[in-house]
Amino acid sequence: MKRLILLIALGAFVASCGGKKEEKKDGFEVNRTKKEEKKVQAKEGVPVDLDNTGVGPIKELTFPDDIDSEMAARGESTFNSICVACHMVDQKMIGPAMKGVYERRNPAWVMNMILNPDVMLKEDPIAKALLKEYNNAIMLNQNLTEEEARDVAEYLRTL
Repeated sequence: MKRLILLIALGAFVASCGGKKEEKKDGFEVNRTKKEEKKVQAKEGVPVDLDNTGVGPIKELTFPDDIDSEMAARGESTFNSICVACHMVDQKMIGPAMKGVYERRNPAWVMNMILNPDVMLKEDPIAKALLKEYNNAIMLNQNLTEEEARDVAEYLRTL
């Protein structure tokens, strides 16, 4: 009887000592806590920068108070025929969501990114950070005119 009680006590002791130990297999450490910490650190994102105007032909762009509805309509048409391949309005896709873009970027920066993505991705720090965040999916130059790009910029104000 004493042996049975001793075996049960010993079994309970062994089971209670089995806690949350780190496992090691062939020199590799398995630790789920560390993995979770790395995931959180990787989601830092690209900082908001309203002062950076980017690299390209547009040095400054100030929007009038009122939205030009004709310009925005043309911009929406262009956006829907070209930009939706990579951008959605409300959510990330291959590229960033466009809603609220002017809360994150200077209007001149947006225009330069539309007109001059090749150089922006090579020289602009924000464009480089976005490229990294979006798995090196480059924004292709759509060869829009400044007028077409301005129409798209006006449409983005309506989102």
